[in-house]
Amino acid sequence: MKITLIRHTSVAVPRGICYGHTDVELADTFPQEAEKVAERLGSCTFDKVFTSPLSRCRKLASYCGFPDAISDPRIIEMNFGEWEMQDFNEIKDPRLQEWFDDYMNVAPTGGESAMQQRSRFIDFIDSLRNESPTTSNIAVFTHGGILVHALNIFTGQDYDALFRKIPPFGSVIELTI
Repeated sequence: MKITLIRHTSVAVPRGICYGHTDVELADTFPQEAEKVAERLGSCTFDKVFTSPLSRCRKLASYCGFPDAISDPRIIEMNFGEWEMQDFNEIKDPRLQEWFDDYMNVAPTGGESAMQQRSRFIDFIDSLRNESPTTSNIAVFTHGGILVHALNIFTGQDYDALFRKIPPFGSVIELTI
């Protein structure tokens, strides 16, 4: 099965703000960025197209010609719980250091860990594999965290390196699984 992962375009959120599940607005550069993504996808045809339920992914999917993409909550960005929309430098939660020390297993207060997000993504992939043998070319409009998990799972790249350099907004990554 071939899976094309597409990260949403830039968001209208200042650098350093913790956002994940929050449905934030897209940057004013959306039309230009979305056009580049649409060009990269070109005349690709897909057996199925999925999108995160958040508007930043749904809008890009629509712009690229897939307004009826299937919304799936398993491919949403990580839930940062009480930290959502706070500046990382101003979070006073004592768990913050625990999370920095073990971001894979420690969940932000009221949120989920990276491993919980990984489990959601694996469940999504397993359901695709079990669905139908004719579903062999999939597009997924999603988030940086999901791209990181996909690259780790399917290419073996190291999590620390991936999280230090998350694929940029508007990335299109093709993987064979």
